[in-house]
Amino acid sequence: MAPENLAQHYFVSDPSVAEKPRRITVELRGRTVDVGTAAGVFSPSDLDKGTAALLRNVPDPHGRNLLDIGCGWGPITLALALAAPSATVTAVDVNERSLRLTAANARELGLTGVETHLPEDVPADRTFDTIWSNPPIRVGKQELHDILMMWLPRLAPGGTAWLVVQKNLGGDSLQRWLAATLGEGYCVDRAATDKGFRVITVQRA
Repeated sequence: MAPENLAQHYFVSDPSVAEKPRRITVELRGRTVDVGTAAGVFSPSDLDKGTAALLRNVPDPHGRNLLDIGCGWGPITLALALAAPSATVTAVDVNERSLRLTAANARELGLTGVETHLPEDVPADRTFDTIWSNPPIRVGKQELHDILMMWLPRLAPGGTAWLVVQKNLGGDSLQRWLAATLGEGYCVDRAATDKGFRVITVQRA
């Protein structure tokens, strides 16, 4: 699918394509799980390469409140919840089909700490100790920036966000933009380069 059509595909509340549910088996940080996916969400047939790169390079999550920005069918959310079963994992997406799949996958795996929300429904006073995300880089630069600036300032003091971005889709320029935009009080760094992907960290002082 051409990049210009992606916004009409899964960056929408209610995808117009038929759901076509399926089951796939994936490995999430050493855990093999069977999950449900469907058409009209991000990477329905397998674990996206960027998400896999992120999960290979993150340490166990810190803290009690964790966030996945753009959850899709839930691989990052599930990995967070498997690593920190006593934490609250907030999964956000604009795509309601994604939220339904993530919630169903979490229930099937017995992960009771997962909450799924549209972005505007996340409690306004909730902050996050750890954020993991494969952000929707193809949604467009301005919208991507708006998404990141909605969530990164909600890092709790001492909290860290881990973001994966493909190098040839602007990983290095995004790192520079984050450092310049967030300014003092945040440390932006490159944690890893993995098969063409940058893993960027944003830590709040």
